[in-house]
Amino acid sequence: MSRYAVPAALVAVPLLLALFGPLFAAADPARDVAFQLGGGHWFGTDFVGRDVWNEVLLGGRSLVVAAATATACTYVLAVPLGLVAGMTRNRFLDEVLMRPLDLLLAIPSMLVLLLLAPIAPDSTGVLVAIVTLINVPDVVRISRASALSLGSRPAVEAMRLQGESRLRIGVGYVARAMRRTLAADLGIRFTGAIYLVASASFLGVGISPQASDWAAMVDRNRAGLFIQPWAVVLPAVLIVLLSVGVNLAFDRWLRDRSTLEALR
Repeated sequence: MSRYAVPAALVAVPLLLALFGPLFAAADPARDVAFQLGGGHWFGTDFVGRDVWNEVLLGGRSLVVAAATATACTYVLAVPLGLVAGMTRNRFLDEVLMRPLDLLLAIPSMLVLLLLAPIAPDSTGVLVAIVTLINVPDVVRISRASALSLGSRPAVEAMRLQGESRLRIGVGYVARAMRRTLAADLGIRFTGAIYLVASASFLGVGISPQASDWAAMVDRNRAGLFIQPWAVVLPAVLIVLLSVGVNLAFDRWLRDRSTLEALR
């Protein structure tokens, strides 16, 4: 378990601040002086005189919840589609499922955000939907490729000869065997969701321009980076810690699983 101490520590700091920070945040009256260091504020004030530490306590939940929800929605939608496309013997059905997703893959994610930024309301639900839409094609293709590989194994052929239904084969064997592949992708996908949510925050999609949000803090205060660096550095470091910690945790879990299977 000591192998997980470092990733657990990396994830725990931003995650605890994101989930429980609002419970300890105080009323934050704006001050007349912007980008001020000291004055009773641990990390100074931001560009409109708000306490940076208070903004950090308030600003993590929206980013973490939106990224985690979008990642979960992506897998709920994409894995069944990829499983069906990989297990079906109907070429037409495979084409119907995959070709529209190829069109979405051809559009860069940032372009989708730029196109939707002017028309999207300040709603977290809209932001989650946009990030899910961007990520679904990639996960579908990964799931389909994994299902195609697993579906050609002798064990699957034996199950078919025994009269097992496609549903039982797909869910009972192929989907379970896909877990390692999906786990390897999950860490990267969550980091990508954080990146997309942060980018959307820069563009004003899904949040109010003046809302407390780590990504928005970086964007709003970057003009004063050399005057009051904490307003930019502190939220940026927390985002990096969360991304690195999640990927490191999944990487070590996969190594442990591979070692256990090699010993069996």
